[in-house]
Amino acid sequence: MNKKNIFLWALYDFANSIAVIVFFLYFSQWLIIEKGVADIWYNLIFVCSTALLLFTAPVLGNIADKVGVRMPYLIILTMLQFLALLGLCILAVFVPSSVTSVTLAAVLFLLANYFYQFQFVFYTPLLKEIALEKRLGFVSGLGQSFNWLGQIVGLLITLPLAAGSIIFMGSSLRAQTFLPATLIFFVLSLPMLILFKESNKPKEIKINLGSEYKDYLKNFKSLIKNPGLGKFLLGYFFFNDAMITATNNFPIYLQQVFKVDDKTKSYLLMGILLTSAIGAFLTGWVSDKIGLKKALMLILGSWIVIFPSMASITVFNYFIAISIILGFMFGATWAVTRAVMVYLTPYERLNHGFSYYTMAERCSTLVGPLAWGLITSLLVSTGELRYRVAMASMVVFVLIGLIIVESIPAKARK
Repeated sequence: MNKKNIFLWALYDFANSIAVIVFFLYFSQWLIIEKGVADIWYNLIFVCSTALLLFTAPVLGNIADKVGVRMPYLIILTMLQFLALLGLCILAVFVPSSVTSVTLAAVLFLLANYFYQFQFVFYTPLLKEIALEKRLGFVSGLGQSFNWLGQIVGLLITLPLAAGSIIFMGSSLRAQTFLPATLIFFVLSLPMLILFKESNKPKEIKINLGSEYKDYLKNFKSLIKNPGLGKFLLGYFFFNDAMITATNNFPIYLQQVFKVDDKTKSYLLMGILLTSAIGAFLTGWVSDKIGLKKALMLILGSWIVIFPSMASITVFNYFIAISIILGFMFGATWAVTRAVMVYLTPYERLNHGFSYYTMAERCSTLVGPLAWGLITSLLVSTGELRYRVAMASMVVFVLIGLIIVESIPAKARK
């Protein structure tokens, strides 16, 4: 294994996660609580970014497989994400608040989220290049640990700004966290973009974009003929639906159900992220010992208990305890699922395969946010109960996903 490339690969995840956690925590509240935008509109941001991925990710992923390299695409998408976040920062901090400025900020957040998710079509397949097959779980878990640790660092850096201990710029304490997080993300992502060297050289081939779109469905059918791959993607779509939707709405849930302040939210999230890092690292190591599929089934079984428990708990101290367990399972889930995807996908089709992995993840934010948004809108007269019902409903998606992935192969095809 190339230790230098492993470090650069993990550092990139660390860098990106700093921006992700800050915008996840503070932008959602800035938009919904400070600007009065309804929950359903915030969730529709993820629906729209999913639609963009659906139209573009598989085609460009297939082209990257043919060309044989991934880094050029990763570099472009990272730069576009940075520019979208930078534009959002300018609107939120320096431009007077209006319907137009808030709408433009939401659109830029949509684009930043789209570029961020698109990156993983090219970033995650690099795992196959830097890790031996017998170490996939460990290296995937290491990278995921860096992701969670980056989120902890992001919260620690911006907490004084959000709490008002340091007045950086702008009238909104939440909005003033945006720019520092964006700049730190960009600086720390540069080592990967500049120093990471792929073993493959780009192939000189002619690409016909029209033909690629014409063969869209044919290429997908060909890909999912690989044993277990289609079932895994479908199952992942469902169980990841619950996890991503709950993640996106977690700060709002804390606010509306338990009425906690931003400082408490930040400390709780740091605890969750710390256990996520531990969960990713330990589960990645354990999954190499017991098998990736068995590890995945145990993880999904745990989520069937977690969601109803979170929805039913009324004492905040007990909620903190279950949230810490949730954090461990978050880290475990994503460390194992991407390693499973790697062993199910032929090496020569990894980019194309991970375009659908990314889409399965993001398409889950097509259904999940709609379910959450509709429940909280239709049951608005019930007060905080609507959020509990929305949280509990996520277990349905996990159950469906577990049933589907139960039949995937336990080992890679030789």
